[in-house]
Amino acid sequence: PQAGQVLFPDSSYKTAQAIRDFNKEGLPVMIFANWRGFSGGSRDMAGEILKFGAMIVDALREYEHPVYIYLPPHGELRGGSWVVVDPTINEAKMEMYADPDSRGGILEPAGITEVKFRLPDQLAMMHRLDSQLQSLDSELELTEFEDTQSDIKEQISAREEVLKPVYLQAATEFADLHDKTGRMKAKGVIRAAVPWERSREFFYYRAKRRIAEDSFVKQLVEADSKLSKDDALDVIKSLYDGDWEDNQTVASFFEEKASELEDKVKEVKLGAVKAQIEALQAELEGM
Repeated sequence: PQAGQVLFPDSSYKTAQAIRDFNKEGLPVMIFANWRGFSGGSRDMAGEILKFGAMIVDALREYEHPVYIYLPPHGELRGGSWVVVDPTINEAKMEMYADPDSRGGILEPAGITEVKFRLPDQLAMMHRLDSQLQSLDSELELTEFEDTQSDIKEQISAREEVLKPVYLQAATEFADLHDKTGRMKAKGVIRAAVPWERSREFFYYRAKRRIAEDSFVKQLVEADSKLSKDDALDVIKSLYDGDWEDNQTVASFFEEKASELEDKVKEVKLGAVKAQIEALQAELEGM
């Protein structure tokens, strides 16, 4: 039996192979990411888990169609599994979204507190913030009797034991805040928080818009090789006066203005051919 939310060598290979097959078929990809990482046992290392994980990265890097990564409600994306689907692998095609109740980050909150908020840090904070410990520290400094000092130290230790679970829980909750969609959006690792209830509608119009957008961008770049993809996108934007972030209206624009966009492609191609002829004529006259 294999644990859930974990990528094993066989599942990693199947994922990479499926992505490559979808690319050949010219399909957009939707990945519901709910993984806590890769399996890392000796058997998995012998089963080439690193190789198959790298295959997922390669397949996404070469992908020529839209790729959407979505963290579902109460899902989480951690460790190496985040690395292999990070949108920076193929920024032109990959986008990441998350439900407000999902979590994302390399380390889980308990792991972060274990690394960044060790026991000496917890004790230092207790003595800085807790009034009872501050009072005991003052008494310990003023007393000169060993018996009294040992009693005070025992009281300090007892108080520290009482506070440890509270401080650790507060630190874990604080670390968990960094894994929520608000923080992920602020850091730019996701494009937007999309609630599960409206995710079907959102991704329908997003995919419809991106397919049409990529098609016209490709036609413009082919019409004039001097145009970059950003330049081609600016040409399309010049014909649209609405909210460019509204996927539904932009998708409708591509449908309703298809003939106008096709005329624009012809115009760009005509201008590129004229410029090429003029350049050749100038070169000919200079000989």
